[in-house]
Amino acid sequence: MKSVNLQRTESLLMELIPEALSTLGDARINTLAITHVNCKNGKYDALVYFDGSDYEKKEITQMISLLNKANGRLKSHILASTGWYKCPDFKFLNDTALEQSRNIESLFAQINKSKSDKE
Repeated sequence: MKSVNLQRTESLLMELIPEALSTLGDARINTLAITHVNCKNGKYDALVYFDGSDYEKKEITQMISLLNKANGRLKSHILASTGWYKCPDFKFLNDTALEQSRNIESLFAQINKSKSDKE
């Protein structure tokens, strides 16, 4: 179980990271949907998941590179917004949970179709 403070930090980062991204001039990442933030080691590391379902693998790799380059500006924005002494180090990952849930839904649809075909 995560502590309440850690959950509060994750929630705050879920709000502030998209806000910080929207201030950037790069149209490829300033509208990127952040789906989840998972803080590790207290507030020292954070895994930031984004929705990459509309992009190909090559584009996702490019997005991660752009996000890593913008890491310093994101941290500056978050520090200015929160007044924290230290901001977590961000690691950006493509959230594949949405894609997996779509695959599961399509499997259920196929099962229902095959059951109705048998009847």
